[in-house]
Amino acid sequence: MTNVKPNRTVRRGRLFPEIQWSEEKKAQWRAERETFYQRCKPIFDRLKPELIKTHYNWYMAVEPDSGDYFIDKDDMVATKMCRQKHPNAIPFLFRLNHTGACGTI
Repeated sequence: MTNVKPNRTVRRGRLFPEIQWSEEKKAQWRAERETFYQRCKPIFDRLKPELIKTHYNWYMAVEPDSGDYFIDKDDMVATKMCRQKHPNAIPFLFRLNHTGACGTI
């Protein structure tokens, strides 16, 4: 049998309770995410009509500062290709289908 330590306290709740975001910080993060999306969306919209014919349901990682994009069947591979060329950039991932970004819109 395993011995259970009697003084062990069970923790429930947040993984890091000392890290608490205020509502203002959450709103700022959402606004930054939306701004980044608005920078990437025109690149995606420009390329989508021609790529959807040959690469339907593939993923497109967009880096907005350079305008580069990378496509692959696997989302992780598209992101990795973008990270290799732009190691300090965070790409935005789209999915080439009729419903929009990653099938959520």
